[in-house]
Amino acid sequence: MPVGTYKNYVDRLKKMKPNVYINGKKVDRTGDWINGGLYVIKQTFDCAHNPAYEEVCTATSHLTGEKINRYTHIHQSMDDLLKKQRMTRLLCHRVGGCIQRCMGNDALNALAVVTYDMDEACGTVYNKRFLKYLEYSQANDLVANCAQTDTKGDRMKRPHEQADPDQYVKIVDVKPDGIIVRGAKICNSIAPYADEIIVLPTRLMGVKDADYAVAFAIPSDWEGVKLIALPGGHSKRKYLPAPMGEVGDVESMTIFDDVFVPNERVFMNGRENPEVVQYAGYLALMFAHFHRHSYTGCKTAVSEVLASQAALVAEYNGIQKAEHVKEKISHIIGTAELVFAAGQASAYRGVKFPSGSFVPDEILTNAGRRLAGQEIYNEYSILADLAGGLSATLPMEAEFFSEETGSLVNKYIKRNPNISSEDTHRCFRMVENQLCSHFSGAQMVAGMHGGGSPLMETITMMSRYDLEGLKNIAKYLAGINKELPIYERETVTPRKMLDKFKNSVK
Repeated sequence: MPVGTYKNYVDRLKKMKPNVYINGKKVDRTGDWINGGLYVIKQTFDCAHNPAYEEVCTATSHLTGEKINRYTHIHQSMDDLLKKQRMTRLLCHRVGGCIQRCMGNDALNALAVVTYDMDEACGTVYNKRFLKYLEYSQANDLVANCAQTDTKGDRMKRPHEQADPDQYVKIVDVKPDGIIVRGAKICNSIAPYADEIIVLPTRLMGVKDADYAVAFAIPSDWEGVKLIALPGGHSKRKYLPAPMGEVGDVESMTIFDDVFVPNERVFMNGRENPEVVQYAGYLALMFAHFHRHSYTGCKTAVSEVLASQAALVAEYNGIQKAEHVKEKISHIIGTAELVFAAGQASAYRGVKFPSGSFVPDEILTNAGRRLAGQEIYNEYSILADLAGGLSATLPMEAEFFSEETGSLVNKYIKRNPNISSEDTHRCFRMVENQLCSHFSGAQMVAGMHGGGSPLMETITMMSRYDLEGLKNIAKYLAGINKELPIYERETVTPRKMLDKFKNSVK
């Protein structure tokens, strides 16, 4: 059934070989450590069967014509991009943050574009392999992780210049039926509970980096894959269960210890064909581009979650009518709307690529993602300001239900006389989760760096924007030029985007 179920997904995980390492022990995919991540992924399955969400959470496969989960879909139109962005926003509301399946979908979309271009230019068969893999992914509604960020070693040196050549994932041998790869990927979300790990290059590659120009997909329990896991989640609640308390994730250092990858799952091989090396950076940034568009839905939702919490805690503190409170909350709302608008506008200005994929406008996508990253800490600061110190000093949950202390703690936590003690407690417990848990601390950093830090968005924008055309306005106004050419920023076409990457390699 192309639109899968949560039960089928969990059944697949239970059958996987143990290759997850936590606290020095190898474990299978059961236990409390995985529950927070599973709660999040569950939403992506359940909502695809929910009539209220079905329109945005499902799509029609361009390969089979069947109804599929949108997380396995390749965008074919502006409407697809808009629905993906809306889906991301709405599902992130349900979990208070990252919905975790975007990266797999963004990796699929990047591969759909770049493997087609490689086949056309280099005579390879990567797109044919990819489409077969995509059909398999759609038919089984697979949850995919994207492993892109290499350990990188010395940041001032290229992959082939590293003292340790394994600091970037590389091809170490080629067999008639596949390749052997070695290395590690970090900052690798959900790998321990993904069906598949999709590996992509992390940067531009030169001709001497051919062994590092590699892309492939393998099951997450594949022989030689070691997942060094870091579970994250909120403190377990005993008395006041709430969606916020159920959410978590698991990060991974994903190690490829001389892993064999069969040819049918290899989508880029620089050693086999040096011509494809120039496409490594193209693939890396195409994934980042799609992922940043997803962030215009995700980070919009995160801002809205923070604004909702700020508004609620202000009401419970009885300060909701103060002008400074309105100003602070409006700032978060304004950021959310601008980020979402940038994502929408990038879809409206999107372009149909030769592969048939629809790709959003690069400048607008990066502008929206950069604004979100720049504002994330400010938004948390506003929530902390309006909540006050109680979010960091709230008594433990059990004290509110103790025979000896319960009545007293509940009496003294009340602030707004119109709000019950339990609702006040629930509100501040939520804010404690949002501001003071180790999991939320990690989410703040992810809000800045996930999908690329603001600096990376700046680099991308400045490499794409026509500054010379822009300066003509100033030259005319200063009287340096007597004529003013009509200036409107053009949408970057597929040909120009690819040429940019090729020139960067040269």
